[in-house]
This record gives sequence, structure tokens and C-alpha cells, in this order.
Amino acid sequence: MNSENPETGLDFLRSIIDGRRPQPPISATLGFELVGAEPGLAIFEGETGEHLYNPMGSVHGGYLATLLDSALGSAVCTRLPGGSGYTTAQLNVNLVRPAFAHTGKLRATGRAIHVGRTIATAEAQLIGVADGKLYAHATTTCAIFDAR
Repeated sequence: MNSENPETGLDFLRSIIDGRRPQPPISATLGFELVGAEPGLAIFEGETGEHLYNPMGSVHGGYLATLLDSALGSAVCTRLPGGSGYTTAQLNVNLVRPAFAHTGKLRATGRAIHVGRTIATAEAQLIGVADGKLYAHATTTCAIFDAR
């Protein structure tokens, strides 16, 4: 969040979704974007492709983890007051099936569980948009700090 503007985390994320701010640079690099934000909820979508393959010929687990980490942290962000920031302190990812180029779009939905003054927790699922299958799920602990 911009430390000079005390807008809430939810306002900040909504400004990205509606185009008043650009998507984060990593979004262009890896081909995913923030598509939804509500109090305690954040949604990212990313397209699979061979450019994301690991040596085994499937989408690299790090891509799935990045989508989940983005949704988790942003779900926490939606509940933060102006002037606050967060960083991932712990990330636990469970990869339950491989994704391939033909899998298509994946949707990571993060939900804040607890947002306190210094610590927050969240959970997320990564679902195939076309097939409705679960590809991965994750939890996080985030450290909350004053970003001013």
C-alpha cells in the first residue's frame, strides 16, 4: 500500500481491480492478476502455459504457490486499516494435482481467518476454472506492520 495515502487495504486492492492503479509487476511477469476483493476475501486468476513448465513437463509448483500466496496476503490486506502493511511470515502449500498448459485458467481464492494488530492468518484454494478441480490449497501467517 502507499504509505503516503492512508486508504484501507480493501480500497487499495479495489483501485488495482478497477484500473486506477496497475497490477503488481509480478502479475505481468507470471501472467496472473487480481480480479476480486471483498472484506476478508481476495481472488487472483492466472493462465497456465508451457512457459511455466518445470523439467517434469507440468506447471511449476512455484507458480501455484505464488498464486496462493498472492490471494492469501491480499485477503489479509482487505482487512487492514490505512497506513498498515503486511508480509508473509509463513506459507504452507499443499499441491494435490499437477497442472498443465491445457488446464487453462486457475483461480486462487484467499480468505482471512484472523487479522490482529501484529499477526494475521488466512487460507486459500486454487481451483481450475474449466474443470472445477482443486489443484492446491494453502495457509499463511502474515506479520502486520506500520507502513507509514
